[in-house]
This record gives sequence, structure tokens and C-alpha cells, in this order.
Amino acid sequence: MAADADDSDYFVREIEKNDGSTLKVKQCYLGDVGCVVWDAAIVLAKYLETKQFHDPSRGVNVWAGRSVVELGAGTGVVGLMAATLGAQVTVTDLEDLQTLLKVNIQENQALVSSGSITAKVLKWGEDVSEFMQPPHYVLMADCIYYEQLLQQNFRCEEISLDKQDPEFSSPDIHILHIRKKV
Repeated sequence: MAADADDSDYFVREIEKNDGSTLKVKQCYLGDVGCVVWDAAIVLAKYLETKQFHDPSRGVNVWAGRSVVELGAGTGVVGLMAATLGAQVTVTDLEDLQTLLKVNIQENQALVSSGSITAKVLKWGEDVSEFMQPPHYVLMADCIYYEQLLQQNFRCEEISLDKQDPEFSSPDIHILHIRKKV
């Protein structure tokens, strides 16, 4: 990517993938919470490529061809990981984070071969009926939620540390697998 005047606004966080390639995620020196890569986003991104989801030696890839939406994507690191694993990803956040999302998509486009990734504006609470088809997966990192409301309509399973990436996990960061009650 050609250097431009805006490069001084960013610093890069590198996240190495299991295949040896590296996601290069730009963060802003100045800005709100969505401008940096938080630890929970890295833990979730690395969880997406654990062997239960992605194990090329066994021909396992849960993400291939699946539609994924990341809510409150910020820098887009979780959605970028899913896209590099073959998912069709839409990363969403507020209008003022679209530039950063698009910069990071452009910066990592070479790693996205069978998947895809696009950025869209989404403000929580707005009507989403026209937004897109319901995705296979919704991903969120560092999400605030009301446990009582969640448990009314969804089943929640906490993912144990032994099922997470051994290097990128923490007892302070909880991964929840949430499924709609039927």
C-alpha cells in the first residue's frame, strides 16, 4: 500500500495466523474505543481458527462459504480472520469507523482468497429488515449485553479455555457460543 499523509495516524498490530501468514491491522493513535485492537478481539479471532473449526489436514473448515456478520467490528480483526478462512463477511460499525475498516480490508485483501469481506454502517437499534439475509454466524467481541434478556431467547455455552487457542486465551476473557432457542 502506498504511503499517504494519513499513515501517521495509524500504528499496526500484527496477528499471526496458524498458516504462517500475518494479519496487519491498523489502529488509530487518536479516537474512540473502536480504533484499537482489543485483547478480546484477538482471542476471538484466534478461536475461529482452532482445529474444531479449521483444520486443513483433516479437510475441516466450518467457515468456508458461510455468511458472517461482525457487529461493532471496530478495526475489523475478527471479521478479517473469518474472511481469510473462507467466510463471506460483513463487518459493521458506526459511520465514523468505516474509513478504518476499509483501510484494514484493503491492507489484508491479499489474504482473503476464497472468502470475502465488506464494511457496512450499522447503528444498533435501527431497523435491519432490509440490511441483508440472516447470516449463519454473528460475531461480537467486547460486547455489552443484558444476561437476563439474553437467556430469555438464547442458550449460552461458555467455551472452556482448553478449546481456545492455547497462546491467545485468558481466564479474564470469556467466549460464549450463543444459539437461539427453538
